[in-house]
Amino acid sequence: MKKIIKRLPKATTAIAVLFLLVQTFSDLYLPTLTAQLINQGVVPNDQTIIWQKGFLMLGFAIISFGGALINIYFAAKVSYGLGGELREALFKKVTSFSQKEMDRFGSSSLITRNTNDVTQVQNLVEMGLKFLILAPLYLVGGIYFAYRLSPSLTMAFVSVTPIILIVCWLIFRYTNPLFDKMQRKIDQLNLIFKEGLTGIKVIHAFNKEQEEYQRYQKENESYTKLAIRSNTAFSFLMPFITLMMSLATIAITWLGAGLIDTGQMEIGTMMGVVSYAAQILMGVAILTMVLSSIPRGQISAKRINNVLETENVIQDGSSDFAEHESKTNSLILDQVSFSYDGAEEDALERISLSVRSGETLAIIGSTGSGKTTLVNLLDRLYDPRKGSIRFNEQEISQISQSNWHEQVSLVPQVNQLFFGTIRENLLVGNQRATDDELWDALALAQAVDFVQAQGGLDGAVEKNGGNFSGGQKQRLCLARAFVKNAAIYLFDDSFSALDFKTDAMIQKKMKVHLNQAIKIIVAQRITTVKNAAKILVLNEGQMVGWGIHEELAETNAVYQEIILSQEDKEAA
Repeated sequence: MKKIIKRLPKATTAIAVLFLLVQTFSDLYLPTLTAQLINQGVVPNDQTIIWQKGFLMLGFAIISFGGALINIYFAAKVSYGLGGELREALFKKVTSFSQKEMDRFGSSSLITRNTNDVTQVQNLVEMGLKFLILAPLYLVGGIYFAYRLSPSLTMAFVSVTPIILIVCWLIFRYTNPLFDKMQRKIDQLNLIFKEGLTGIKVIHAFNKEQEEYQRYQKENESYTKLAIRSNTAFSFLMPFITLMMSLATIAITWLGAGLIDTGQMEIGTMMGVVSYAAQILMGVAILTMVLSSIPRGQISAKRINNVLETENVIQDGSSDFAEHESKTNSLILDQVSFSYDGAEEDALERISLSVRSGETLAIIGSTGSGKTTLVNLLDRLYDPRKGSIRFNEQEISQISQSNWHEQVSLVPQVNQLFFGTIRENLLVGNQRATDDELWDALALAQAVDFVQAQGGLDGAVEKNGGNFSGGQKQRLCLARAFVKNAAIYLFDDSFSALDFKTDAMIQKKMKVHLNQAIKIIVAQRITTVKNAAKILVLNEGQMVGWGIHEELAETNAVYQEIILSQEDKEAA
């Protein structure tokens, strides 16, 4: 929490605290003025004192009101400003994550941290600036001013304060672990809810609505039980504090009545002490309310700091991109191996290959053979465990990620479109592209006809491209990649949703329009890869074939199996 507090703007926070002190001092002095008004004005019927003390009380009440308004404004400004800063910092940090960090936290947990956890910290800071200082001042200041009026009566509620504090400490110690569990349960609930939304078609197709509901219900009931346990403990605090302070007030009234009866105390003094008792009760109540937010705020702050302080596994290189003197780029993989965290075996093992400008490298293999993993390594979403990847004889780990990503244009396996317009989605590839260049990219992707039918470049794109078919989304993703003038184009199974004719036409145009670039195509279909200059065959993470289509079709058993399986499907 200290690291979060350090983010608070010093000047604005100081102003909020200053006016809180003004409000508190004004509130604390009012019961003393009340006692003076009664003892010196009402009892002897001195109208001058009554008016004098009355106007003085009104002045302090106005000052207290004004201090409270200013404090509330600046406290809100500080807390909501901090919330906005934390959300921006989290988003910036998450966008810098490699796939390894994303795998570690999970998207659902990151969403919870950026929403629920930030809100918890934001509310704690706001309550702290409004009440965390106010409550102890009410408590200590009330005891001090009450003691000035009557030391004997003050001891009545001073004696119950340690009991209240001990009970508060026991409850906080009990509930703190519960809040940690609750936040993790929220992560799990968000995960299940997200999976339910994204996988709704699969759930309907396999008639799994009841199973998914029961899965969510189980986690929700677990979260509810934790919430009931923690909030029940906290709910006990307020009636307990009220009981203790009520007993103290009864004792004050009983003792005060006896002292007044014997002439040892004036009635205004007792009324002042009772007023201070009420302020002390309010201070303890406010302190309890604030302290109840501290455990959740601390847990949330810890979860936020876990993200912000995570050191990226992929460190940014410091070197600039080195362009080859001959203007011909080369990409070399030298004995590259990679394994996922927790995996017993390598996902890729000792992969070596080279490809140059103008060449097309096709990668084919069965499901789980490591094709997408290899693409992720080339786009530097992961770093190899062993071996090196070099571009123009320079290791890509030495190149800054920004410079490297400028050289690579990727079409991922999952077609991702953003809510907005077709133009906005294409400009993700190149912000400086003209409309003519956008239309050229659409033509290369065989997407002109349906884009024109959709309303042109300003045609709407719904969330996740929901108003386009699978093949149309894939062609828009291809067009977005073509807009970027890159040295390397990565296509991760990016032609699977296209018919054979469209696939062939795009491949033919790519040879002409991308003739100076390195093209790496991951595919399942033989027709997509057979015209590539080089074909890499993967099986269970190992390189089992390398050559051209004709050679592999004659000599490579895995490649022959793929051809045979696809011929059987076509025959069927």
